Amino acid sequence: MNPWIKAFRLRTLPLALSGWMVGIAIAYNHSEVNWVVASLTLLTAFLLQILSNLANDYGDASSGVDTKRTGEERMVSSGKISAPAMKRAMIVFSLLALISGILLLYSAFPDDWVSSLIFLGIGIIGIGAAIKYTVGKNPYGYAGFGDVFVFVFFGVVLVFGTYYLQTQWLNWEVLLPASSIGLFSVGVLNVNNIRDIASDKDAGKNSIPVRIGRENAVIYHIALLQIGMILSIIFASINFQSWWSFIFVFVNALLIVNIKAVKNKPTDQLDSYLKQMAISTLLFSLLFSLGQVLV
Repeated sequence: MNPWIKAFRLRTLPLALSGWMVGIAIAYNHSEVNWVVASLTLLTAFLLQILSNLANDYGDASSGVDTKRTGEERMVSSGKISAPAMKRAMIVFSLLALISGILLLYSAFPDDWVSSLIFLGIGIIGIGAAIKYTVGKNPYGYAGFGDVFVFVFFGVVLVFGTYYLQTQWLNWEVLLPASSIGLFSVGVLNVNNIRDIASDKDAGKNSIPVRIGRENAVIYHIALLQIGMILSIIFASINFQSWWSFIFVFVNALLIVNIKAVKNKPTDQLDSYLKQMAISTLLFSLLFSLGQVLV
């Protein structure tokens, strides 16, 4: 089981937890939380996250990207899990995510087939996007569009979707903190891509840092993290009820630490700051959610 646990990359699950937590916390202010729906939302998000990790392991091994990577060991490229076994696991997790999603929609919209079909369509697109990220011909992750996928699904879809599944209300202000989580999640990916610039370039993986170079990728990183923080400050200001709602701003100190590391550290020392960025995103979500509950 050890290789499979490593392939699941459980350390990435806090990103899915972060978006879910923010969506639930905002919904808590507007309606009574349905914890069955909330639990199924989180389970579906976790399954899609693991599916994406498995597909990434398989796709990068197939393309040769993993042969010179500096981060944690990948299971297919190391030979600890065979490519056919990983393919089967991807099918299993696709089915599990689909089943979990259907149960979620049945619980959230028992009498609303239109909403159910819309969310089912989004879920199927999410499954396809998780796989196509690095698998198949012309995977979009290798063309530099992985950032768009992460922003949309870890930010907008997860936060806004979690909120809507609870309230069934289109509150467009929720897109502000949803975008914050999306941008911070892209920040995690950006640290990963800056770390792997050399190996990605050799393998033909044209991530954003490969395309624009490290110096511009640092500027991009600053924009991701600081715009993300500003958007949530705007949301808290629009919906001001208590100064507690601004408690998340203390996380900016950790974001600045991450920015300085991305700017100054050698690429082979960035792996720990990948973890630090994921933890910072989770801490932001915890404090943001606490602020929403305390108002």
